[in-house]
Amino acid sequence: MLSAIIVAAGSSQRMGFDKLRADLLGRPVLAWTVAAFEACAAVADIVLLTRAGDEPELAQLVAREKFAKVRAIRAGGAARHLSVWNGLNALEPAAKFVAVHDGARPLTTPALIERCLARAREMGAACAAAPVSDTLKRADPRTQHIVGSVDREQLWGMQTPQVFALPLLRRAYESVLASGETVTDEASAVERLGEPVALVASDEPNFKITYPRDLELARLVLAARKAEI
Repeated sequence: MLSAIIVAAGSSQRMGFDKLRADLLGRPVLAWTVAAFEACAAVADIVLLTRAGDEPELAQLVAREKFAKVRAIRAGGAARHLSVWNGLNALEPAAKFVAVHDGARPLTTPALIERCLARAREMGAACAAAPVSDTLKRADPRTQHIVGSVDREQLWGMQTPQVFALPLLRRAYESVLASGETVTDEASAVERLGEPVALVASDEPNFKITYPRDLELARLVLAARKAEI
């Protein structure tokens, strides 16, 4: 049984407006994100994490979109790892695997979710990612002058979904919380335990909506997918 936690509790500071509510071909960004998990046969249920006070509005979205797999809407925490911990505590006891996904990453597909789950069944942990293709430079933080190059040969950009055996991720977050440290994704929490995490190469665009320009790119991707159906 795969449960999904969709993290939609961020502040959208870099966007300048609420990116999760932004229009994307006639529906909010978050609706596209949830729809991918709703359509994935492997996903049994979904927990949505939102900003405190936004639960009623999110419940309206779920009802309007007829998302039958959403079983809980919970307030997130002050940081991502605290939000995910709230989500873990809202899962069904019967859940065996959990997928954690960014609410602002609307281009993921049921096929990618399935591929991550398949690897997680083998390894215990598997995350969507993309090999770094750009030339990377290290810069002086004060002057922004180049001070060296970074070998990109073994570098990957982490994405979501990130899928884990539920006991493993719960143990990882218990360790993070006990230490008082902060992690920016679930893979980092599991890495702290010395456990292996497999990478699953994204074969389609799966970027996060971070800046206004990303919305237009997402519209083009989704329009192209519709044209291919």
